[in-house]
Amino acid sequence: MTAQPTGPAPGPDTGSYEVIHLGGHAAVVVPLADFMRLRALERLASAHELEDAEDAAALQEWMAREAAGQTSYVPADEVRQRLGLTR
Repeated sequence: MTAQPTGPAPGPDTGSYEVIHLGGHAAVVVPLADFMRLRALERLASAHELEDAEDAAALQEWMAREAAGQTSYVPADEVRQRLGLTR
């Protein structure tokens, strides 16, 4: 498997970092110093701060998928029916 750089595409804001795709997964190439700084911040963050960061990242990912037209919706009544929650 080889890593292929991709050009600008709708997706999460990766700043000036290069995005590559490996076997169906996207990855960001960052300088080692940036990676080490992020690891240090992660070690120093409280559990609450880490949860907030995970929530913010999930929201950004969803917004990128929404902007790219990769989301879909199921009406609440249909969800209840699929889950067997109808009365």
